[in-house]
Amino acid sequence: MDEYKIDFGELEWESPMAGIKHKVIRRGEKLLRLVEYSQKMEPHWCSRGHYGYILEGSIEIEFDDGVRVYEEGDGVFIPDGEEYSHKAKILSDFAVAVFVEDV
Repeated sequence: MDEYKIDFGELEWESPMAGIKHKVIRRGEKLLRLVEYSQKMEPHWCSRGHYGYILEGSIEIEFDDGVRVYEEGDGVFIPDGEEYSHKAKILSDFAVAVFVEDV
């Protein structure tokens, strides 16, 4: 595999929990994830940072200060930490996103 090019087609899908599958590549202290969410994903609070782009579908994300909807073409910038805790709900049949995250 070329160290500067990621061929997601060569990576296996992993399922960290019901309703989520992803392909992950680690480079140093960063992860690049191609993620597919389905409506089977159980609602859960997350305090991990997510920086990425919605490729397909629609995701509703609840924060302490309200709810935001992210759709195809939207960027996502959620910092890491408890003060940015969030809970996602998939509004479409499925949603696909690419995220760059800290390990």
